[in-house]
Parts: sequence; C-alpha cells; structure tokens
Amino acid sequence: MMRLSTPGLLAALTALAVPATASAHGIGQRADLPIPLWLFAWAAAFVLVASFVALSVLWPKPVLAGARSRLLGRVPLVLEVLAGALGIFAFALIVYAGLAGSQTATANIAPTAIFVLVWVGIPFASVLFGDVFAVLSPWRAVGRGVGWAAARVGGGLPAPINYPERLGRWPAALMILAFAWIELVWSGREEPSSLAIVALIYAAVMLIGMSCFGAEKWCRNADGFGVAFSLFALLAPLDWKDRRCSLRAPLVGALEMPQVAGSVAVVCVLIGSTSFDGFSQGTVWTGASGMAQQLSDLFASLGFASGTAVELAYTVGLLLLVGLISGLYGLAVVGMNRTGSGMPPTAELGRSFAHTLIPIALAYVVAHYFSLFVFQGQASFFLISDPLGNGSDIFGTSQSAINYSLLSANAIWYTQVAALVIGHVAALVLAHDQALTTWSNPRVAIRSQYWMLLVMVAFTCLGLWFLSAAAS
Repeated sequence: MMRLSTPGLLAALTALAVPATASAHGIGQRADLPIPLWLFAWAAAFVLVASFVALSVLWPKPVLAGARSRLLGRVPLVLEVLAGALGIFAFALIVYAGLAGSQTATANIAPTAIFVLVWVGIPFASVLFGDVFAVLSPWRAVGRGVGWAAARVGGGLPAPINYPERLGRWPAALMILAFAWIELVWSGREEPSSLAIVALIYAAVMLIGMSCFGAEKWCRNADGFGVAFSLFALLAPLDWKDRRCSLRAPLVGALEMPQVAGSVAVVCVLIGSTSFDGFSQGTVWTGASGMAQQLSDLFASLGFASGTAVELAYTVGLLLLVGLISGLYGLAVVGMNRTGSGMPPTAELGRSFAHTLIPIALAYVVAHYFSLFVFQGQASFFLISDPLGNGSDIFGTSQSAINYSLLSANAIWYTQVAALVIGHVAALVLAHDQALTTWSNPRVAIRSQYWMLLVMVAFTCLGLWFLSAAAS
C-alpha cells in the first residue's frame, strides 16, 4: 500500500517539517544562508530517496555482516595503564579547578572541559580512532586498578552481583538524559563548583555500581558517557579489543551494538536531547508567546518560583523532543513489523534496527556542536595554562585568544548540512542491510524500508529546521 503514495508522502513530510520562512542561528551569523533553506531540505530529501533507490537496485544481499577486519597490531599494557592514569589526572584537575578556582565559567577550565572537550570532543575522537574513552575513563581505571591490586594482595574482591538483564542499558539512557538536563536546563551549569560536585557524585555512583556488579558489566550498561562514546566508536575504522587494534570497513562496527533492553532508548535520548538544543534556540520555543513562555507561565501559576518554572518548562521541552524522536522511530518499527508475516515482537525488531540510528546521533552532534567545538575548543589553549582562572601561565598560552575567523559562516553551514545528509544516508545503508538479513524475501525487505526512509527524511528535515530555527 506504500508503493504508490511514497513520493507524495515524502513531499508532504518535507514541506511540513521545514517551513519556508525558517532561518538560522548560531556563531557566524548563519542566518545568511547561501541558498534558501527549503532548497536545502528538498535537496537532502532527494539525496535520501536516490540513495534508497540505488540500494534497492545495487545491494540485493546483506554485505556488512560478512566483512572482515585486519589486525594491525597489539597495544602494550603499559600504554593502557598510562591512559587510565591520564584520565584520573584530568578528572582530578577538572574537579579541583571547579571547587577551588574562579567561579566565572569562561575563566575556569571545568565547564569547557566537560561541555566541549569531553561531551563533544570525545565523540569526534571516537569516530576517528575508536573507543578512546574506554581507556581514559577515570572510574573504569580506578575500578580495574582496585581489582588488580586486590587480586595480588588479598586474594581478590568478592564475586559481583549478577546484573539484572532486564535493566540492560536503561541506566545509561537515564544518565545521558540527566546530563542533557544539566547541559540544557539546569541553571547551576554556569557555576564551576556545582559542576565539580555533580562530577564527584557521578564518579561515586559509577564506583559503587562497579563494586556491586563488576567494572566491565557496569560500565557497559550504566555509564552514560561510556555507553554513548562506545556507540560513536562503532563507526570508527579502528577496532580495539583485548589490546589488539584491527582495521575494519566503514559502518561494519555498528552491527556490534548490543541488542539489550534500553539500547533503543540510548540512541533516542542522544538524538532527542541534541534536537532540543537546536529547538530551544528558535522563536517557536523562545518567542514572546512561545512554548517556553507559556509553559513557564503555567508552572508559575501553580505556585512555583520564576526560576523553577523556567527549569520545569525546559524539562518538559527536553522530554517532548526525546519523546518525538522515540515516537518517529517507533512508527518506523511498527510499520516494518506489519510488512511481512512471522515477524518478531515489535520491541525485539526495534532493538535489531537500533544500530541504524547511530550515524544519525553522530550527525546531530556534528550539526549542532561543530561550531562550538571549533571556536570554544580553542579556549582550552589558554585555560590549560590558567585552569583555575587565578592569573597563572603554566605553559605560556594564557594570553592566546579564540580566532573566530578560523571558519566562515558558509563553511560551518555546509559542514552541518553535509553531516546531516551523510549521517542519514549511512543510516539508510545500515537499515537496508539489516532488512535483507531480517527478511529472506528481498522484495519484502525493500518494502519494509519505505518506513525507515520516511523517518530518515523526517529526521533530516527536523535537523535542518532546528539548525535554522533561532533567527526565524
């Protein structure tokens, strides 16, 4: 029933998702677009449809699962130990700077390190070099170090408690959502000391969890940072396992995403929270009669203080965007489930296709945070010389400044649009290959992907709209 209506649905979806009057926001006056936004949206939709057609014709059998990796070499244990020590030192520096340093956010290294170098920089490094956070994670390094010492001094630690399989990665999804709330909603994010306290609380939760369930099991399921960064690392050409480095084909690693409870929630929270970052800067949200004002007024009328009312409004907005992304993906899964007979339960089918959302999550990170990383990331050069903001100049770089002419507005915009389009095309490739694996009949597999194509177009158009919303 979808065969005849797909082009019309695509056109309607594009027109609805990207209003012609929307314009852009951000560093570098991105509102002065080189061509109209609606033309970008139609071009992106065309690329996705063309890619879908090409895959249907030129990719008749599953390919990715059979791709092989090539061993490049082994990594000495001492390098892994040094990387863990570096992670512990960096964490201690961030916490100390937050507690003892200047409480001006731009003068203290803690906010830039957490929101720029870690939350944005590590995903970029992960997609290039593999799971770098696995060896840099301070709590994982402490947990493994304690285990190693206990095994040699006292005969080892008590056996860990069995981790409840039904929990899966739900704890990681909640951790990511909590961090997104801190980044996008919480008023205390501007205070380095508050961020340092939150970091200490998070580390304590990680250490307690590892002591109960074991370091590896807990980090694979409950560490929001570790789980998120490991997903981006699945797209990397380098694969690190047991201190062995292998070279693999693009996208192949995504097939290794664990199909456990909460795996869909993790990627939907990643995409939804990043989407809210863009949406919350547009006039639909921030306008004089926008959603934020209306929700704030509603909570204020219920007796909440003005600051609390604003935080509650933004919390609702964050949850709504995560719910929207989850609903769109759920729609695709339900549609796919109705394509053929003898299909697994909807939840199981959703988990089997969850890895197709990883390139989209990465694309949204690049689209929304690329300019932040390029410009604000330069602040690390002078903050590392004066991490506490007390006037020191350890490395002689405290007087350096951010070069805002490093990239033009058009270069930023083209990079962001390219990231969205490439990310969604990669998602289509993964979905097509997975469909050929799930359905034995290629025709049924292709029909099932009409739903995924519609969702990919919706995600692309929403991404473009969120990028352009602030100046509307």
